Amino acid sequence: MTLWKKNNKSGLAAPGTAAVRPRIEQVAPPAAIPGGEITLRGHGFIENGHTRPQVRFGELPANVTFSSTNRLLVRVPEGVTSGDVTVDSGRAVSAPMSVAVGLTIAESLHPVANPAVDAAGNIFSTFSGGRGQKVPVSVFKIDNNRSMRPFLTDLMNATGLAFDRDGFLYVSSRLEGVVYRVTPDAHREVYAEGMGVATGLAFDAEGNLYVGDRSGTIFKINPARQIFVFTTLEPSIAAYHLAFGPDGHLYVTSPTTSSFDQIFRVSPAGDVSCFYRGLGRPQGLTFDAQGNLYVAASLAGNRGVVRLGPDGSNAELLISGQGIVGVAFTPHRSLVVATGDSLVEVFLDIEGLGH
Repeated sequence: MTLWKKNNKSGLAAPGTAAVRPRIEQVAPPAAIPGGEITLRGHGFIENGHTRPQVRFGELPANVTFSSTNRLLVRVPEGVTSGDVTVDSGRAVSAPMSVAVGLTIAESLHPVANPAVDAAGNIFSTFSGGRGQKVPVSVFKIDNNRSMRPFLTDLMNATGLAFDRDGFLYVSSRLEGVVYRVTPDAHREVYAEGMGVATGLAFDAEGNLYVGDRSGTIFKINPARQIFVFTTLEPSIAAYHLAFGPDGHLYVTSPTTSSFDQIFRVSPAGDVSCFYRGLGRPQGLTFDAQGNLYVAASLAGNRGVVRLGPDGSNAELLISGQGIVGVAFTPHRSLVVATGDSLVEVFLDIEGLGH
């Protein structure tokens, strides 16, 4: 008897044999942005060791960089609109497995730190430019319809961004060592000067602003604009990135040339300790409502967004992607990932701290 088996692509298998349907059992990490790599584990990806499988996101083919009968390493293609991943062995197609794939919402940018999100869900990102480079637009605004338009012009080397509780945006200039305060209608004033190579910004619960001078100092500016040296760290090759955790401590990344960098935890008194060590070039960071920390970094050689538990345990690569420099949660329970030239939104159904 001739046996015909249906599959998800052509509907038929080869006559005379029963097609073994591939099965995806695990995807790691569970999320990615275009260009990131994921690992698929399961069974039946290659039949008889002869056929190289085809992996698709929806109908879009992906590049398979490694294949075996039970493991595939896959690069997420540009232009993905579906996170339903299937494996086609050439004779049968697997059931789809869901992957949270980021959607690009803004391009032609140059972020060097976290984007900032206001209470209404608008996203702000920089075109920082090279040191001393004058660019036409320094900060862009991306609204809830994901339409991008210029917000600030003529600000040299815009770097860190942060909102205060009154809805004012603060922007650091690493060239000038200045922090600017910007109204919702884009009028700006100098808020603080003499901040060295001003990079990361963060507010504590009392409205004090912290500014990371990547040459070795974190400043604290109280609401009366009095400036204090809060603590000192080793200089960074890129920037200081700052975020407050739900425990009231300041968390800082300071990337070096090492592949085993740490995340610093600074007490309200300015005492520095190591929260976690073992990341490659950690940069922007943020917290969710449960106290988990998310940081743009490499973990065991894999680049993306790393998630750590509230006590620094259970480090895992949550989102795979190259060139990620910053992260920020939105009120829509998504995570905005900043690469060197774009913003990508990943829908994770996770509530960010403060949203």
